[in-house]
Amino acid sequence: MSTYCEASVGHPFHAPYHDQEYGFPLDDDNLLFERLVLEINQAGLSWLTILKKKSAFQKAFRHFDVKKVAHFKEKDRQRLLNDASIIRNRLKIDAAIANANTILTLQKEFGSFHQWLQHHHPLPKGEWVKLFKNTFRFTGGEITGEFLMSTGYLPGAHHAKCPVYKKIAKLNPPWMQV
Repeated sequence: MSTYCEASVGHPFHAPYHDQEYGFPLDDDNLLFERLVLEINQAGLSWLTILKKKSAFQKAFRHFDVKKVAHFKEKDRQRLLNDASIIRNRLKIDAAIANANTILTLQKEFGSFHQWLQHHHPLPKGEWVKLFKNTFRFTGGEITGEFLMSTGYLPGAHHAKCPVYKKIAKLNPPWMQV
């Protein structure tokens, strides 16, 4: 069985994601929100499906501007449910809007979503999962784990011999700071 590091080599969608995004630490709230929404939408589907639809998601969700998505109304929900270029799942769409509102609350309390994550770091995965389930909608163990691994809060995105691992290590992601 090959690892994602090996399987992504040369792939038109997986390679750019693996080489430039996966496991790299994020501190921008809109980028963190984007990753959370994409991870939620991946549930039950392949990551390749999400990567192929990523630009459509960005357009549909106003480039994941947290404030804009938090203010989506019923007409926006309907627009998203009718948009064949994204995943048309009411629970996932409602979760994105609700989670944008949650992030606005976290920004008021902690200054940013990123600072909220930093405030709770380091936690073991099980504690992160409990925290996310109590804070966000549509976040179980797999979604939470992948979100945290893909944004630098949990290890495991790349194996130590992967060239991208060295690039990420130079950025000193949160999981390496423990």
